[in-house]
Amino acid sequence: MCGPYSRRRYYHIREFHMASSASELESEDLDDEIELDAPESSQSNLPERIYDINEADADSQAANLEQLSIKEEDAWWNQVPLNNLDLSSNALTHISPKIENLQSLTVLILHDNALVTLPPEMAKLEKLVRLNLSHNKLSDLPRELYSLPELRHLNISYNEFSELDPDISDLHMLEFLDAGHNNIQIIPGGIGFLVRLTALLLPFNHIKELPPDLVSMRSLQKLDLMQNDLIYLPDDIGLLRKLQCLYIQHNDIKMLPDFEGSEELQELHASNNFIESVPKALCANLPHLKIFDLRDNKISILPDEICLLRNLHRLDVSNNSINTLPVTLSALAHLISLQVDGNPIKTIRRDILQCGTTRILKTLQERAQAKAREGGADNATAGAPGPDEALRLRGGQANEARNYPDNHRQQHYPCQCVQCRSHYQQQFQSSQQRFCNCPQCMYRQQQEASGYYRTVTNQYAQPDLAHYRTYNAYQNSSFASYQQQETDEQTDASLEVHPRWVYKLRQSRTLAVNLEELTDVPESVFQMAREENVHVVDFARNQLGTLPAGLQHLCHLVTELVLGHNLISHIPPFISQFTRITFIDLSNNLLKDLPSEIGVLNTLRELNIANNRLEFLPNGLYELQSLEVLIASDNHIKALNVSGLGAMRRLATLDLRNNDIDFVPPILGNLTNITRLELVGNPFRQPRHQILAKGTEAIMSYLRDRIPI
Repeated sequence: MCGPYSRRRYYHIREFHMASSASELESEDLDDEIELDAPESSQSNLPERIYDINEADADSQAANLEQLSIKEEDAWWNQVPLNNLDLSSNALTHISPKIENLQSLTVLILHDNALVTLPPEMAKLEKLVRLNLSHNKLSDLPRELYSLPELRHLNISYNEFSELDPDISDLHMLEFLDAGHNNIQIIPGGIGFLVRLTALLLPFNHIKELPPDLVSMRSLQKLDLMQNDLIYLPDDIGLLRKLQCLYIQHNDIKMLPDFEGSEELQELHASNNFIESVPKALCANLPHLKIFDLRDNKISILPDEICLLRNLHRLDVSNNSINTLPVTLSALAHLISLQVDGNPIKTIRRDILQCGTTRILKTLQERAQAKAREGGADNATAGAPGPDEALRLRGGQANEARNYPDNHRQQHYPCQCVQCRSHYQQQFQSSQQRFCNCPQCMYRQQQEASGYYRTVTNQYAQPDLAHYRTYNAYQNSSFASYQQQETDEQTDASLEVHPRWVYKLRQSRTLAVNLEELTDVPESVFQMAREENVHVVDFARNQLGTLPAGLQHLCHLVTELVLGHNLISHIPPFISQFTRITFIDLSNNLLKDLPSEIGVLNTLRELNIANNRLEFLPNGLYELQSLEVLIASDNHIKALNVSGLGAMRRLATLDLRNNDIDFVPPILGNLTNITRLELVGNPFRQPRHQILAKGTEAIMSYLRDRIPI
């Protein structure tokens, strides 16, 4: 097969000269693209030559070797078949059946035309991988089209479909389906056979219910059902175990399912519904949820278990009926945006609510600390869980409070022996006595007086299970023998982990301990984490002075390392051993520099070093060839090393807000790979604030205009 254009694979015809987006085309190599401007007037038919583009024309066939030697690239033996055809925005009303001649096509874009039907002959384009039919007037597709064996990307949005054809389940290779902005009311039951589908977009339709086999699409990562007529979600939607983003805004949903099994879910957008409550089980089942949008619903109370959403970054409950915020919200170490406007909250002053997230969380934390000092006596009246129902966020999971020696409930249950627990209500509640006469209580009373437990808590928070295991052994023994046994076990038993905690660790692949004032972490914890193949380590909001040495046990496993809000002033050189790391958060620490070894982290894509004491960007950063996001705001950086930044070819986001930069070099404007540049809050005079407010493109253009010629 050959054509009149040498080494060309992409035929581009548009009424208006505009480039396709990356999401529409797989190949946009300028060397492989032909652009032919359409006539100024709208056209409804394509030139017949398009359908024969792969055939040699008469002139090419008649040319002799001498003529072709003048321009060898025009020789027929140098021709390649057409792979990509973009016919967008040409007001086409029909496509000729001759399109079957273009059997080498892999990408066909018919976006923004006036097509009402398609020829069945399109089914002969067996190599077609991407088909974009959006913004037309189609109400159905030829049944033959559902037999395309290689089709992976299908876009039929902004048309006039009233239903999806059940035969769509025959597209076994389909990975992306966009059928938004139609009039679809029913999703066929066989859609569950699309087991390779990773994105299903059905916004702005009239869908009332989802088929039961929707949960069979085990590869689904993104599900968009915004602006439909749904009244409920399937109870077993948690079977979509790879689901990461769910959009169900503007429906008629009254209740959320528990999402049991959807541990990978990161974004849940459920605003503008009729949701009345947040299930407690939902909070326990979504450990990786980062965005939870519940604004404009009918919610009257948030459960205390909301603290189990330990990775939550943004919580929006605006315009609901909430009158009390649970103090457990202050335990969310990563919460940076809490929106509560439009609620009848009476337990927090209006001026505090208007101060924003930080002030609200600080108020809740102060109340939680006050409640802890009171010993939890008022838990029932304050709406917090009572002693037997209390949950702690420990190690990234919900664990029973009785497993931890540093729990505030220790004021009532000084020990966990059977005697104390069985006689607490009868013997201790009505009096001030906090210890029974068993050897365990006698020894604990001695240890408490010496401040031992306070020291243990500050060093590392680990489950204390020794007493469960040894109670029968020491029950009839003397106090002296128990004291010796306790001393021998402090080193080993105090570091053991509850089986439930180990199970959760294994399921989430995350080691997270926040808000525990840790100054160090025992090496055995990391050894255990290595055995459970942990990928994420999160010790944010503690008092670590450096990276725990035990982290080296995870250097070939960890992909995310979160150490924000600590007292870290030094990063050890072993940071270079993390061969799979993609994200590091060192924000809100005491760093003045980073080791040069950080430059060997060739997998690192995002680095957050905001709110430290840096006076310059460390030289090692300029060697990070894969870094895409660098957040260095709120430091004391005085100057920019443009040549160093220029070496970071993939850098797209550079945040330098609130530093001491007094001059912005104009050549910074030549770094076109930077698509987001933040410079507000620095003492330089140029560019002015008006330019900064217009965004990155205006800033870069301003700088380029001032480069000396």
